Amino acid sequence: MSASIAGRIPRQRTIGALLALAACCAAPAAIAQATDYPNKPIRFVVAFPAGSATDQSARLIAQQISKVTGHTVVVDNRGGANGFIASEIVAKAPADGYTVLVTTGTTHAANPNLFKKLPYDPVRDFTPISSVVTASFVMVVAPSFPANTVAEFARLAKASPGKYSFASGNAPSRIGGEMFKQMAGVDMLHVPYKGAPQALTDLMGGQVSVMWTDIITGMPLAQGGKLKALAVTGRSRLPAAPAIPTMMEQGFPEYELVNWQGMYLPANAPPAITAKLTSLIHAAIKAEQAALEASGSQVLPLSNSEFAALQARDTATWARVVKAAGMVPE
Repeated sequence: MSASIAGRIPRQRTIGALLALAACCAAPAAIAQATDYPNKPIRFVVAFPAGSATDQSARLIAQQISKVTGHTVVVDNRGGANGFIASEIVAKAPADGYTVLVTTGTTHAANPNLFKKLPYDPVRDFTPISSVVTASFVMVVAPSFPANTVAEFARLAKASPGKYSFASGNAPSRIGGEMFKQMAGVDMLHVPYKGAPQALTDLMGGQVSVMWTDIITGMPLAQGGKLKALAVTGRSRLPAAPAIPTMMEQGFPEYELVNWQGMYLPANAPPAITAKLTSLIHAAIKAEQAALEASGSQVLPLSNSEFAALQARDTATWARVVKAAGMVPE
């Protein structure tokens, strides 16, 4: 053995020992950090406007976490741009557990298939925490609209190509209209909005003809007589509104549209803090289950890995839907 090689071995052993010592010291520090978490306000960055279904869920969970921890959870609505704004904010935030993205499959499953370029990477830039709820959509029109079923709406749209329009407040809402156009063979104008509340306001005012919107925002308006519900988009009717048939029941056997809400930290969040936040969120979901499911959603508190798998499956599903609808990424 040469003198130079022999001289390197002790140094290599020393470096290895120092690295091992650093790791041992870091582990207790990380555990202590998680034990102390949270020790200041948490910020929920919501990808959709105030009043949206995602916003309502975020506020219910925020209240519960505040109650349990004694620390404020601030709900910061950053709607618009199909969730780009909120997603980019959280992707660039410190991964310390105090900036949380509250979003839907729009930003992390649909957008990768709808846009050629995103200002964030749905996988690489985030740490999946948990899904919150899953829900179908509801097809709604103004009360005065001259159709009471999906078949009647389709006949009107076929008879007058280009006369009718559909609003969208997010990517799945748009997909709802695009799927209907494809399956019904009709021509309708797409009118995009920054969020569901603004779109629903124009729908009630007659500025647009139809919309596929979140159950949580659309169903109360239908039950209050401000809108007319023609169909729900899941495989089965809603227990909260059993009189409203599915799209499948009304001549569209392949029509199924569901969406999920979920929460993410920035990439590389400490595992101990990820686990603590996941536990807090799951406890909040359990405590608020009745409120979260009041309008037809179903709670879905998945583990970190299960949520990541759901996102991956949904991304593949959206890819098939977008292709079948003939949509070209923008």
